Amino acid sequence: MADRKPFLLRMDRQLLDALQRWANDDLRSLNGQIEFVLRRALQQNGRLPATPEPPKDG
Repeated sequence: MADRKPFLLRMDRQLLDALQRWANDDLRSLNGQIEFVLRRALQQNGRLPATPEPPKDG
């Protein structure tokens, strides 16, 4: 599993509410929905490798 790093994200209430509704519709957590949207945007713009990197030892 990939390493996960927590961080604080501030956003407009209207944006947060819209993301929460979308997450509910897709049966995802809000955090999962944000990751989904970001990952899809990165892939569509060629900013994320098509195949995940193997986990690092250690």
